[in-house]
Amino acid sequence: MRIFVTGASGFIGSAVVPELIQAGHRVVGLARSDASARAIEAAGGEVLRGDLVDVDRLRAGAVASDGVIHLGFIHDFENFAAAAEVDRHAVETFGSALEGSDRPLVIAAGTLGLAPGRVATERDAAPAHLDSIVAPRLANVQMALSFVPKGVRTVMVRFAPSVHGAGDHGFIPRIIEIAREKGVSGYIGDGANRWPAVHRLDAARLVRLAVEAAPAGSAVHAIGDEGIPVRSIADVIGRRLNVPVVSVAPEAAAQHFGWMAGFLATDAPASNALTRELLGWEPTHEGLLEDLEQGHYFDSRPLPNAAETASRR
Repeated sequence: MRIFVTGASGFIGSAVVPELIQAGHRVVGLARSDASARAIEAAGGEVLRGDLVDVDRLRAGAVASDGVIHLGFIHDFENFAAAAEVDRHAVETFGSALEGSDRPLVIAAGTLGLAPGRVATERDAAPAHLDSIVAPRLANVQMALSFVPKGVRTVMVRFAPSVHGAGDHGFIPRIIEIAREKGVSGYIGDGANRWPAVHRLDAARLVRLAVEAAPAGSAVHAIGDEGIPVRSIADVIGRRLNVPVVSVAPEAAAQHFGWMAGFLATDAPASNALTRELLGWEPTHEGLLEDLEQGHYFDSRPLPNAAETASRR
């Protein structure tokens, strides 16, 4: 297959591209910058220059492909509504370009918020009322599914909130940075709430299986660890940084953790059982706690800001 990938040079995409190529596929990656283009070419892919705002380029990439994997997103939580609007136009463009072809459109989604307080499964739909910060992006995923009756093999890959591995710049590095800033490794309340995770290489293999074989309208779960108690994550961080591990009262969580507080307080375990049954996928890489113990998360490097993160997509 000739597969068009957005976010091809990002944290997950840079693992997906070689995974696809090693399986015999041709990859065309969207590249906004020279650095992204070089990374895609170094991995063996072809480059289509452009960004998520350029819908004409997106349409051209989709029309010339046997399928699309849409991983790109502008991760700017300070202007999330605008980022989601860009994503909406991209999803509309891909859906219309693939309409009537039965070609795959694999779209990134998440498990966080699916079923708070219980183990979420692939059969769980997004909540009927979407009132969180990520609501617009969830609506875009639902829009992608609306193309299924129009002849598009839309597949949702729901990623764990932490896709981990060397180079991660998501939730876990920010939690570590907060622990450095505050001098304590915190968790909210009793820390028993559960946090799912998956290694980026396991996630990349699932994306490849999804574009190859997942049925139209299906949801698959990129979940390695079903749910790690947040207290356990805080314990490892505290030990690695040599700082106390403390409980943060729920009413003080926003002050301590900032925008992450709402996410970090969620009890959000998720299962991968139906995904393994459907696609024969099995996570084989280390879990999050083992990955933290390797030490690379604690290198003293500054976190990228929103603009730097977006430029990698």
